[in-house]
Amino acid sequence: MICPKLSSNERKLSTFKRSPLVVPPLLPTPVSSVGFVSGTMALRSGCTSVYVAFYFVFTTSVNFTLVTPVSVSANALSLLQPYDFLYYSGVRAYFGGEWGKAAELLEKSVTTKESLFRVRRQCYDECVAAGKEALYKLDSEEGSLWDLWALDWMQQKAECMRFCIGRSVTPAGQLPVSTDIEYEFGSRNPYNFLQVTYYKLGKLQKAASAAHTYFVANPSHLEMRNNIEKYRRMEGVTEEAFQDREIENEKHWVLYDSAVQHEASSDWAQAAEKWKACVNETLRQTDECRLQCEVAFQRLPEDRGVDTVDGAYEKAADLSLSLLSCRQYCVTQIATRPGRISAQEDFLPSQLEHLHIAQFKAGDISGAVQTLRSLLLFYPSDKDSLDNLQLYSETLGGVTESQGLQPAQEIVRYVSRSLQEKKLLYFGMENLDFSFIDPDLWTPEDVVPESLRKIWRAEKEKMNDKLKTGEQQEDVDDSGFFAGGAVPQVGVTITMDDVVLNGTNRVVLDGVMTEKECGKILQLAAAAASAGDGYRGRRSPHTPHETFEGLTVLRAVKLAQDGMVNQSDAKLLHELGERVRVLLHSYFRSPSGLFISFTHLVCRSAIAGDQEGRLDLSHPVHVDNCLLEPETKQCWKEPPAFVHRDLSAVLYLNDNFDGGELFFTNRDAKTITARVKPSCGRLVGFSSGPVNPHGVTAVTSGRRCALALWFTKEKLYRDMEREEAEDIWAADGQSVVKKDKEEGEGSPARNARSQAPKERSRGRGTVTGGRDEL
Repeated sequence: MICPKLSSNERKLSTFKRSPLVVPPLLPTPVSSVGFVSGTMALRSGCTSVYVAFYFVFTTSVNFTLVTPVSVSANALSLLQPYDFLYYSGVRAYFGGEWGKAAELLEKSVTTKESLFRVRRQCYDECVAAGKEALYKLDSEEGSLWDLWALDWMQQKAECMRFCIGRSVTPAGQLPVSTDIEYEFGSRNPYNFLQVTYYKLGKLQKAASAAHTYFVANPSHLEMRNNIEKYRRMEGVTEEAFQDREIENEKHWVLYDSAVQHEASSDWAQAAEKWKACVNETLRQTDECRLQCEVAFQRLPEDRGVDTVDGAYEKAADLSLSLLSCRQYCVTQIATRPGRISAQEDFLPSQLEHLHIAQFKAGDISGAVQTLRSLLLFYPSDKDSLDNLQLYSETLGGVTESQGLQPAQEIVRYVSRSLQEKKLLYFGMENLDFSFIDPDLWTPEDVVPESLRKIWRAEKEKMNDKLKTGEQQEDVDDSGFFAGGAVPQVGVTITMDDVVLNGTNRVVLDGVMTEKECGKILQLAAAAASAGDGYRGRRSPHTPHETFEGLTVLRAVKLAQDGMVNQSDAKLLHELGERVRVLLHSYFRSPSGLFISFTHLVCRSAIAGDQEGRLDLSHPVHVDNCLLEPETKQCWKEPPAFVHRDLSAVLYLNDNFDGGELFFTNRDAKTITARVKPSCGRLVGFSSGPVNPHGVTAVTSGRRCALALWFTKEKLYRDMEREEAEDIWAADGQSVVKKDKEEGEGSPARNARSQAPKERSRGRGTVTGGRDEL
């Protein structure tokens, strides 16, 4: 997941735009009409494409009539304005230091967006009866009158929607917003701005609320977490401030977590109650999402360059199929937890499975039967479910067919509606070159056209295998490293290997440094390390309960130049990186060159009197080259992760502190597989990918210092600061070890020098936006 930065918005201020190709809201299509079109496709196979195209054209032609702007009344200023314009205006005010104006506009953008959604909902409810008389006649009329009744029904509903929305929203406010704005609000970035704005205004309660709301959707944003910890200690900030302002859209997740907690404590009656509420709320949220698909303006499909009547049919079909696809995508949207990248697979069926187990354990056998029958609508041939149904039947004396034990009608409608939509979408894929990715694992094969089944089966099999072998994936390391090579340094011993560390491509080596060398680097850190990370100036990037000091090789060299530290100590810091590189390149048997990507001397110190009741970590569980998502056990190789990192290492300098142990986990970020206690000269090396999630326990007293190093196989991402340091020494007539640049190559790689700083800064620059830290 990408951590939004305040600075990134500056680039967007001059690009305020809306999508130019739009049409008004597509008309709501009840289940009956979807089924009717489906039936027409089956009954009139000789002219299927014509009837489907005519249906789409009727829908689309009516919607085009709505493009006419709504007349502006005298009280036009009271109508809802475009919330994206309000947002951009608020951001401009923010960067202009107009804190009061920024707060007002940013808040207005949030409330206007919420109001727009409510207006659409209210208008839908008001207009749902419009044209109902014509709709009823569709079941009885035949021939050409069928088309007339259909058109009449759609026209009346469209007129009602146009008038209703026009009473509350300006014409500009009805248009769709750009993808930039969708991302900004989806990632809750308005609250990122608001927490700083309110802090500047001295409104700490509101600042804390905004910070908490933003953090819920951005849990890896470390500065915001630090800010929240600081707000908790500020006078005048109460616990009531830390409430999610977006909770209205996330109630199903609150219920979900509550149900899981009751299950964990074996409180089955309460678990069943919460699971039932979670199912109902999930259905409600899904319906709300589908409704917004229906009443929001839709983008026109891309022009295929066809100007014929057939081309018009294709556009109309694409537009209506896009509406159906939007409805289907709601499954994924509702099943994606705030702050997560991927959706929880089989979200609704899995809730039903939990519910029927909780009901059974709570003694509600009748309820368990009904829930299980609902679950069987998704997977009618599931052996475990059928066996359970037989068990319940025996428990109830064979009485499982009564009305009260049938599937819940809400689930029946949900499945029936979804299947009807899928049939039309797969028809569009087969005949109209429409692209659709089915969000459900439970889709039955007979819904998919024969011509698409081979590809569909392969994709489904791949997904099922992925779900079944989720745990085994943790043992697969595609880094290209193979632990067990030689250790080419006298006095260095292998203390822990893959077997002892319960993982893949992990090693602990002792004797890499002498006590004297540890003392020299500790002295260097005490004299030269600066508050913060020593690189980008972040004061406490991981926890507010510890101070954080850092030093880079280049800074050490420049301080040595100025006579602030010893030259020999700065050279030793540089040389240690090369020493570690040689050791790990040999032990992990790297088949290609290995280049130092970054070297960082880090000291963490416990803050006296601030350690009681600590539950946080000195460094949270993470993976060095991808974004770990513990719930799904996925690790996403995308910014802001340092995707170019291939091998990681930590060289410890001392052990006179409490806590600060390195630990490895499974991808769930909870199951600890190994621990490593620091000591002088101890080196931990491991591949940087998803097989090695790791963290650091809290440092509760003392000062922990270590040299962190990362290596890459790509020369482009080598550490240019090291080269700059070497150039400084060369200019002074001093020699220095420079082996890492030639490793695996015949000559030094200077050709990428002009590009590397740009590439490197792109990766590091997206890790955090320091401007929003207090």
